[in-house]
Amino acid sequence: MSASGDYQEKNTDPGPWPDDLPPCLIHVDKDGRLWHLGAEMINLGINRLLLEHVDLDEKGRYVIDYQGQRCFIEVEDTLFVVARVDALGEEDGASPWLITLNDGTTEQLDPTTLTQSPDNVLYARVKNGRFPARFLRPSYYQLAERVKEKDGHLVLTVAGRDYPVA
Repeated sequence: MSASGDYQEKNTDPGPWPDDLPPCLIHVDKDGRLWHLGAEMINLGINRLLLEHVDLDEKGRYVIDYQGQRCFIEVEDTLFVVARVDALGEEDGASPWLITLNDGTTEQLDPTTLTQSPDNVLYARVKNGRFPARFLRPSYYQLAERVKEKDGHLVLTVAGRDYPVA
C-alpha cells in the first residue's frame, strides 16, 4: 500500500468524530486556497461546487453538505476571501463597491459589516451576511485607498454616507 493510501486509511476511520461528522480532509489556508491531503485543489469547477454546498453549523464549523453526505472543512481563517474590489460607479470613493470572492462570485459590499482585526486584517460579511470573508492584501489596498480618518475613526464613504470600520 502506498504512503498516501496509508494516510487516507488512517484518516478516514470513523473513530471518535464529534457529532459523527467526519473531516473532509480539505484544508483552506488564509488566502482562501483549498488543499486536499497536502495538494492544492486547482479545479475551479470542483472548488466552486464544494463552496456552493458549505454552511456554518451551530459550532462554527464549515460543513459541506452534498447529496446527503456531510463533512467538515478545516479553515485557517475564513472560507471566503475577498480577492478584488471595484467601484460600481465612478471612482469617486463614494460609489457602492463590488467585491469578487475566491469562489468567483461577485456581490455588493455591505459596508456596515466591515471590521479590522488588531493586526490590521480587514473583514466583511458575505453571502447575505452568512459568512465572514477576509480581504486579501490586493483587495485590502484597493479599499484602504478610500478609507479616511474622521473624528479619530476610520470610515468608508459609500453613496454619500460614512460607515465606520470597526
